[in-house]
Amino acid sequence: MGVLSGIRVVEFEAIGPGPFGAMLLADMGADVVRIDRPQPPSDLGPKRTGGGKRVDVTGRGRRSVTLDLKQADAQQAALELMARADVVIEGFRPGTMERLGLGPDVALARNPKLVYGRMTGWGQTGPLADRAGHDLNYIALSGVLSGIGRAGEAPVPPLNLVGDYGGGGMLLALGVVAALLHVQRGGKGQVVDAAMTEGAAQLGAVIWGLLASGSWQEERQSNVLDGGAPWYDSYRTRDSKYMAIGPVEGRFYAELLEKLGLAAEELPAQYDRNGWPLLRRRFEAAFLTRTRDEWCAVFEGSDACWAPVLDFSEAPSHPHHRARGSFIEVDGVVQPAPAPRFLGTPSEVRGAAPQRGQHGADALRDWGFDADAVARLQALGMGFLSGE
Repeated sequence: MGVLSGIRVVEFEAIGPGPFGAMLLADMGADVVRIDRPQPPSDLGPKRTGGGKRVDVTGRGRRSVTLDLKQADAQQAALELMARADVVIEGFRPGTMERLGLGPDVALARNPKLVYGRMTGWGQTGPLADRAGHDLNYIALSGVLSGIGRAGEAPVPPLNLVGDYGGGGMLLALGVVAALLHVQRGGKGQVVDAAMTEGAAQLGAVIWGLLASGSWQEERQSNVLDGGAPWYDSYRTRDSKYMAIGPVEGRFYAELLEKLGLAAEELPAQYDRNGWPLLRRRFEAAFLTRTRDEWCAVFEGSDACWAPVLDFSEAPSHPHHRARGSFIEVDGVVQPAPAPRFLGTPSEVRGAAPQRGQHGADALRDWGFDADAVARLQALGMGFLSGE
């Protein structure tokens, strides 16, 4: 059933962090109905370069209805659905929902207990609020991007994980759940203003603390956690794969040296920054003597704070992931299992991402719309997949 069983969510079609946040809620048991456009817009999501059908993992676990929100009747239909929801999630530019007559003032007037989640890059207010952008732009402004990459080189995009997902979708989901708790304790409905710039900045909170204490240098690869320390980095192996090491503590570092066969050498102290270039050269030479799998066998059972750098396609087969069931298969697609885990009410994935309008009629009936009400919504432009 999930910890959020019984919570009804209306999600407006979007890309990136909004769908990811809705996926987290759906995995935890929320009943998510996505309002899709009748046809996919050409600019919705990154273009595919490898061919084949786009697989929407973050769209899993919900049902769909379709509406052309440019039409007044469709806007009325959306409001009727929002009136029965506990949560709304939208990711349009600030002011868009208000222009459609679907903004939080209108929605909360009809449904005072509603949690209205808004996902943007820059936030609902401020001089950049109306400007277009993507993950990389948001984390650049947050300060976080400046610390990621090699010394003397350009900052490296950390995929789109820091802005879209860590600083975006997860922040949105946390805000929604906190607001739901507030409502359930007798409070009024809430508007959640989740901005990726601010979420990314929060992810970097520890760095601001280190900076304030004089323990962080703003030149890339000059610190322990940014690849500056030779014992907190990844190294190429003989088969051109990589091993990641990170023994920050002295006793774990001693194990690393022992496993690398360097314990008997006269080497600089672990935290002697002047000695880091020499340590890096010795580590590079050592790791090149074996393949990645051979190094895994050497390190097996040790506390040297190590792990093989696995490809996306390799990770699900690792024995640890297999033992915990960290990855699952849904309609033939391997993907991460729901997390975190709830031992009393486990989360689950209730199916792959729906086609436009798929299972929408069933969702309306489950939300208490009788046959006449469903017919009225259809007359207002709400569409379902043919045959439902």
